[in-house]
Amino acid sequence: MPDSLTRETTTTSVVVLATTPACKLSSSDGTLLDRVTDQIATLPVREIQVVMPGGGLGADLRGVAKIARISAGAGAVAVLPADLVAHTEALALLLDHPARGSGALVSYDAAAAPMRPPVRVEGGKIVAAGSSFHVVPEANATFRGVLKAGEADLGALADIAEELAELADTGKLGPVTPVEAVDLLLVGLVRSGVSVRAAGIGPLHADRVTGQHAADTAVARLAEVDEAKVRLDLSIKADDGFFATFFVSTWTRHLLKPAVRLKLAPNTVTGASIGMAALAALWFSEGSQGGRLAGALLFYLSFVLDCLDGQLARYTRTFSPLGAWADGMADRLKEYAVYVGLALGFAGAGIWQLAVAAMILQVVRHAIDQSYAGALTDAARVGAQWGRPARSLLESADGGRARGVLGIAQRLERDAIARWLKKSVVLPIGERTALIAVTAAVWNARVTFLSLLCWGGVAALYQLAGRIARSAR
Repeated sequence: MPDSLTRETTTTSVVVLATTPACKLSSSDGTLLDRVTDQIATLPVREIQVVMPGGGLGADLRGVAKIARISAGAGAVAVLPADLVAHTEALALLLDHPARGSGALVSYDAAAAPMRPPVRVEGGKIVAAGSSFHVVPEANATFRGVLKAGEADLGALADIAEELAELADTGKLGPVTPVEAVDLLLVGLVRSGVSVRAAGIGPLHADRVTGQHAADTAVARLAEVDEAKVRLDLSIKADDGFFATFFVSTWTRHLLKPAVRLKLAPNTVTGASIGMAALAALWFSEGSQGGRLAGALLFYLSFVLDCLDGQLARYTRTFSPLGAWADGMADRLKEYAVYVGLALGFAGAGIWQLAVAAMILQVVRHAIDQSYAGALTDAARVGAQWGRPARSLLESADGGRARGVLGIAQRLERDAIARWLKKSVVLPIGERTALIAVTAAVWNARVTFLSLLCWGGVAALYQLAGRIARSAR
């Protein structure tokens, strides 16, 4: 039966599964159960519900299903085992994260173990998850025990928990035990088509333990990591483009703490980025070599601020739907304003046709990405079969290993140079910023627009081929 520890109302409830013997192991101020509930209590969660042993894995899963159904409409529900020894900052990556969707803590140390089931992560999402019964080919990460189901996915979580409980009670999942309850729930969510964000813990620790020596060792290891420094590091996007990673994020990280001390909001920084881009467009419209140089520098600084607002949002965990929408709209607005400025400052014929063509191409590329993402969301919402994985909870091996174009893309991810080339070929915003700034400063607007059309055309074909391949899969 669940016990409740109610806190000030926020958006996430936490279910702690105290259903294994290890949760009673001693820690500095009590048991591991006491330790993890004390940690959670420092985070902005709505309530903590502790599920005590009540009849095996099936009963535990039905307890989770009941809580998920009761919580429907009230916010997200996170599930974690009480035998978890983790940094508070690692727990905060899910429990204090404003994202409303589902997510799971993962480590990109792919050395799977009984308490570290394998997962495969692609594009920041978990696309395959394992347990002692479910196999994951080409795993590239491990699950670290904390699962969060977004409010929209609570019905799916409840259905999956009840289905797994029935399979466990009838022995159809093999010799699984209550230790694997959270692992099985993750498998079920992923295989049912729920989008599960992979929250990487970086150098933080999150380890499940089975004995007193392992618990003491895990707790001692926590002191080896500077959580404040890790929080700063994790605010920098790990999967950003080449230009943003090596020419911006290497030094914007040093601006984060001053920005926090100045109490700058991410939306304020976004506004400053728009203003900087407007100034760049004005200088580009001047038409001289000096004007193009000034415009190129201001456009680069505008992109720097664009990166900084996201880093600040991640560091302070102050995301908002308005901020995400404003940031996306600002990217388009700034780039198109610069196109206009470059065209105004160029004296030759045909420049407006090139500017409009470059703008249309960018709109088409954006539509390819957005329409595909929207189609997947709609398919999952109405239960369309093409929007769901084809595998069931009873299949022990994941047959989702990609072949053809997708298989080649996955293999390229394993090579560092190929991975950066793959990121750059799609001409992300950082690379576009660099291309515009360099070609405008060194040459002229005609070269800028021709470069955008050539590289952008290749990028559009690459994106289209990838979307078709994924849809055909």
